[in-house]
Amino acid sequence: MPSWPAKEHSGVVPSAAARKVESMPAGAPLPFKISVLVFMHDEAGRLLLIQRTKAPNIGCWSPIGGKLEMATGESPFECAVRETEEETGAKVTTSDLHLFGMISEKGYEGQSHWLMFLFDCRKPLMGLPQTIDEGKFGFFAREELDRTAIPETDRTLLWPVYDEHRRGFMAYRAECHPGQPLQMIVEETRDRPNLD
Repeated sequence: MPSWPAKEHSGVVPSAAARKVESMPAGAPLPFKISVLVFMHDEAGRLLLIQRTKAPNIGCWSPIGGKLEMATGESPFECAVRETEEETGAKVTTSDLHLFGMISEKGYEGQSHWLMFLFDCRKPLMGLPQTIDEGKFGFFAREELDRTAIPETDRTLLWPVYDEHRRGFMAYRAECHPGQPLQMIVEETRDRPNLD
């Protein structure tokens, strides 16, 4: 699951994923994946991040999350509740969550389309979760992320959305097809400053 779309850089050798796409027939359908990211905090307001041990973003710190269990008809809120408990052990309810972002990524690395739901969890964590097979956890003040190993696209795209819209809402789509420049189209923004 990407935590944000990859940017295209001119003059760089295409990734293995991009090279694979070049051999796919034009117009071949890509799989569509739906996921959530959950932004959790401790009582001091520090953000919980996991240092990923699995692709994508191995070794980088990112919010917790995962893919919806579409075969069961799981909703994004149900997925966020389940992923929170599975990854951190914390029990939250849908009323503890605020949906602040919906991101549609078209053609991520030429492999799939993603629809991501971003949640801010209003229930603070009382301590650092134990390490799991997905990675180890750490708490970070927001300003620490400027010098923390996070995916570059998170640094330039994800965290600014969190900073500006976590109490409101933002929906946009990202056109991130290999060989084309990243294009972002804002579809809706809404401010709700008194959410806390």
